[in-house]
Amino acid sequence: MRILEPNTNIDKGWFAGPWDSDLNISIGYANTAVDEPHYHKTTTEIYLFAHGETTMLVDGEEFHFRERSGVVIEPGEVHTFLSCSLDHYHFVLHTPGLQGERAKADKVTVT
Repeated sequence: MRILEPNTNIDKGWFAGPWDSDLNISIGYANTAVDEPHYHKTTTEIYLFAHGETTMLVDGEEFHFRERSGVVIEPGEVHTFLSCSLDHYHFVLHTPGLQGERAKADKVTVT
């Protein structure tokens, strides 16, 4: 067993993943919305919105999420956060888990 706690000194970070265990997923968190349009070649992202509200843009369509909701972003879907409430907090799972050079090569920034 491992107990996971966020680093409250940063806006987003990682709980666990293949870099420190045999997990096949990466688990992260954030209390902010980062506007960085991108997609992943092979990674599926699962966002779980624990608190507050947020607005995302996915493949050109705007979606508003409230706490206790979630969304699955499939490989190839361009996505970004547009805004979030001050009390926003979400978890994100990546499958397959992100690690090293594969993680860098999988993410494609869209301008």
